[in-house]
Amino acid sequence: MGIIAWIIIGLLAGAIAKALMPGKDPGGIIVTMLIGVVGGLLGGWLGKVIFGIDSIDGFFDLSTWIAAIAGSLILLILYRLVTGNRRSHRHA
Repeated sequence: MGIIAWIIIGLLAGAIAKALMPGKDPGGIIVTMLIGVVGGLLGGWLGKVIFGIDSIDGFFDLSTWIAAIAGSLILLILYRLVTGNRRSHRHA
C-alpha cells in the first residue's frame, strides 16, 4: 500500500479509536488523527513482529484495519497517560 492509503487508514483509525475511547484529549482532533496515522503503522509493525503475520495486506483487508485501530488505541492510551501526568503536575 502507498503512503496516501496509510494516511487515509490512519485518519479513520484515529477517529474510530477516539470513538472507542471517548474523553477529553489535550491535543484535540488534529493530534488524535496524527496519533491514528502513527498508530496504524505501529499496529502493522506489531502484528508482524508479535504474531508473525503480514497485517498490512491491502486497504480493504480486515487485518489492516484491526491492526491500525489497535495501534491507534495503544498510542491514544499512552498519549493520555503522558499528557495527563503533565497536566496534573502543573496544577499541583
